Amino acid sequence: MRSSSASLTLILVSALLLFTVLSISADEKRISVYSTIANYSLSTVDRQGRDYVGLLEILEPLGKVNSRSDGNRWKIRFGSVDGEFTTGKTRGKISGRDADLAAPFLLENGRGMIPLASLGAILPRFLGGPVNFHENARRLFVGNFTTPFTVDFVKTTPPRLVFNFGNVVNPTISTEPGHLRMVFIRDPVVATTAQDWKFEDHMITSVAYSENNGAAEITVNSTVSLMASFSAGGRTITVTAPPSTSPGAIVNVPSGSMRPMPPATNPVTPPLPPPAAQHRFVIMIDAGHGGAERGAAITDQLGEKDVNLAFARQLRHELETRGVGVLMVRDGDTFIPLDQRAAAANSARPAIYVNIHSTGQGTGIRMYSAMLPSAEENKGPFIDWNTAQAASLALSQQFASGAAVELQKRNIPARILAAPLRPLNNVVVPSLTIDLGPPSSNVADVNSPTYQQPIAAILAEFLASQKARLEAPR
Repeated sequence: MRSSSASLTLILVSALLLFTVLSISADEKRISVYSTIANYSLSTVDRQGRDYVGLLEILEPLGKVNSRSDGNRWKIRFGSVDGEFTTGKTRGKISGRDADLAAPFLLENGRGMIPLASLGAILPRFLGGPVNFHENARRLFVGNFTTPFTVDFVKTTPPRLVFNFGNVVNPTISTEPGHLRMVFIRDPVVATTAQDWKFEDHMITSVAYSENNGAAEITVNSTVSLMASFSAGGRTITVTAPPSTSPGAIVNVPSGSMRPMPPATNPVTPPLPPPAAQHRFVIMIDAGHGGAERGAAITDQLGEKDVNLAFARQLRHELETRGVGVLMVRDGDTFIPLDQRAAAANSARPAIYVNIHSTGQGTGIRMYSAMLPSAEENKGPFIDWNTAQAASLALSQQFASGAAVELQKRNIPARILAAPLRPLNNVVVPSLTIDLGPPSSNVADVNSPTYQQPIAAILAEFLASQKARLEAPR
């Protein structure tokens, strides 16, 4: 039998590996925005000891917006509201009236950056309505858009905690001895009453609610292992202690993925046959590089890894607005080896895997499909790692070609190429790489949201239109 570096057993891919790859970096600071139009998270940056965020990126999911820079001056238009800011100044103008900032305005690679502390004052003037900004937790609510919840303790054997939410929720859930945690990043969950609940019970002892780093967290404390189940269409989560659990079990549900299944209560009994597969159209986006692996140097200050992640988030937003589920291999500045990226895709089995790269060379978009070496022998469930893409290659080539044609129709230069790229060669589902080039000789424009957004919209529209075709063979 060949070594694991040369072959892949599809039936034994570790669920723990998928958990590791899909987790958001705990060190990355982010802000989450909640509105009736879109819920989304953005990275913040530290400049001179203060948190900053791109104003265009904050407003873009909420309506029509564009911006341009002229030397040290940066202008933005959201709907019919105009704003103007100057690098290094703590005062700008919105609709012709002064707008004070908590720290100097910054302009970085065409991105207008404002201090996070100013969002509560600046955004209502663009949006024409109130916002509620939990600054310490970096959670911003547009209008009164929140999801309150209640906690009911049910004295049964074993006892149950029933959480009822005002809307459908989809938290990340993890369990360990003594704790069950539910983390809400894209759900506007808020506590309207107490933030700590205590129970006179020897199994489930207390519940704590907290907010931090763009997320809300509910922690259930116990003396036994716990499990969570969903009902009422995702509006109710019931936490209980099963008769028998494995200590230290970990269950993680990335946003937009399947709900957690409770552990088997009788490890001796063989598992029942799984239910009929429910085909769910999900696209996996993989922003190349990350962490210590910077990728190409677009400029002295701008690394490829940052451009890749910015465009991946743009593409995610455009897909989600079209009702397409998305998994992100990384949603932070995290280094992930190529084999782990491929293993994550092979474990999750999305409808299509989209790998994102960028460059400061040339202009326009390059669409790559894999170029495979000669295949070695496949043995039962073991598939040659370097040619795992073989069964999906024809479909991958068709999608790369179709996406390029859609871009060309809208006068965006796009080329179709093939190359022996990893991790494309190692992924079993249809896969392609999008290599984003700048629109002009100003290479920093490759990171401009104004440039990225139309491209992401075109690609999302094309991929969403392929739903029936992508689901058919699954």
